[in-house]
Amino acid sequence: LNSGVDFVFLDLEDAVAPDDKVQARKNVIEVLNDLDWKGHGITVSVRINGLDTQYMVRDVVDLVEQAGHKIDTLLIPKAGVYADIYMVQAMVTQLEMQQGLKNKIGLEALIETALGMANVEDIARNGAAGRLEALHFGVADYAASNRARTTNIGGLNPDYPGDQWHFAISRMIVACRAYGLRPIDGPFGDIKDPDGYVLAAKRAAALGCEGKWAIHPTQIELANDVFTPPAREIEKANRILAALKEAAAQGKGAAALDGRRLRRPPPASPMVGAAAPDLLPGPHRRGRDLGPVSGPQRADPALVRRPSLERRRAARLAVRPQPAGENGDRAPGRPPGG
Repeated sequence: LNSGVDFVFLDLEDAVAPDDKVQARKNVIEVLNDLDWKGHGITVSVRINGLDTQYMVRDVVDLVEQAGHKIDTLLIPKAGVYADIYMVQAMVTQLEMQQGLKNKIGLEALIETALGMANVEDIARNGAAGRLEALHFGVADYAASNRARTTNIGGLNPDYPGDQWHFAISRMIVACRAYGLRPIDGPFGDIKDPDGYVLAAKRAAALGCEGKWAIHPTQIELANDVFTPPAREIEKANRILAALKEAAAQGKGAAALDGRRLRRPPPASPMVGAAAPDLLPGPHRRGRDLGPVSGPQRADPALVRRPSLERRRAARLAVRPQPAGENGDRAPGRPPGG
């Protein structure tokens, strides 16, 4: 629990062999209940099995019934259409009511198939009105789905002139930013290539991702170094905000600092978040640490920085009207045409 990550997901999907699925689910429920995740500032999630498997239903039901009060989000693998999100959302809504849970469990989804990428805008647009909080780029299955020639999970093929994942990650990021979700880059498979990991993380950060998975303890510090703003950037951002505030007090629409003209940034810009973290819902500290055990295999950890669920939802409600359900609660929202 002291690994230094912001977010961990316990894996019931790819990290677990089919014969171990049932025991892995029991192990995850035990770990969720026994460890003090929130006390260590860790956001905790569980990656459930895919909707095309016989394990998904019991994953959702058992997790929410037996450990729902300890779960921040569920991660849905291989999301292909918005209806995939809606199905899990509807189940979670009913289970929360049944259990009388006071916390609201969020959803996150992996975009890791050609179908998911083809529908990423629709998934983001409709999912953002409900429980969906973030999209993750699952490079390994995405490559397989597109029959891409790869040399390493998340790495580059030397035969391609540039970053072969650039378009896919950028498209997912645009969909996230358009509808208020958080874009997260997925794994880098070669744990013996720290330089390759850092380069991949920097490329993702340059495009707009807010975090990257760390599938091995040695990758945690690398990810934190890339995605944590350095002190000099925070100091400069604070100076910029101070100059803009002074200009606004003087009735000016622009300001200058160090000989450069400034323009007021949008409220959700990274500069505002870095300079005045209390203006945004704090780093992704709903919990998370390096993942414990999901079964005979180790759980895959994910490293993320993002605001708390409650404040993110409050911010979203302030700018987007929500459909109302019974007693004024937000309705889960039916799929378009459903």
